[in-house]
Amino acid sequence: MNNKGRFCVPFVFYTYGGGIINKQKRGTEDLVNDAIRCKEMLVITDKGEKLGVLPRAKALAEAEDSGLDLVLVSPDSNPPVAKLMDYSRFRFEQQKKLKEMRKNQKVVVVQEIQLSPTIEKHDFETKARKAQTILEKGNKVKISLRFKGRMIVHQDLGKEMIERFVERLAECSTLESPIRLEGRTLFAVIAPKTSKD
Repeated sequence: MNNKGRFCVPFVFYTYGGGIINKQKRGTEDLVNDAIRCKEMLVITDKGEKLGVLPRAKALAEAEDSGLDLVLVSPDSNPPVAKLMDYSRFRFEQQKKLKEMRKNQKVVVVQEIQLSPTIEKHDFETKARKAQTILEKGNKVKISLRFKGRMIVHQDLGKEMIERFVERLAECSTLESPIRLEGRTLFAVIAPKTSKD
């Protein structure tokens, strides 16, 4: 491929950190120092000042003189843009931000509690305590009540049972999805109560 003009030739392999990295396989790696194959590039200092369009050799020399790395930040620009920076610190900061983002992400699990229209008081309380534990962990509870046989004609009893269950957990939860019938099963979803609730 011709390397004339102000454009960057894709570079497949380069060494970094003692090993060879395949750019085609690892597409997320940055082009740093000797890995940069652009003939010339617009160089920006770590303070944001433009040094102008410099040949590759001069840009690398600037990086070496300043004790920083030359990182290609915008390879598709015309000319490509490179910045002088402490690459190790930059990578560390990026990984730290990524770790924080993952830490702040909360995966909400929906766990199901099954009731019946004729559930005993003791079983009702046991299931309510189990639902409370689920809610305290920050997860949601799907309450389901299945009608067997001719019990489907007593939907009002089933609805009353779910309403009682929701009311029993009212202090620590809010009704997220109202009671609805799907086939032979009544459903409702409750979520943990937030500080705004």
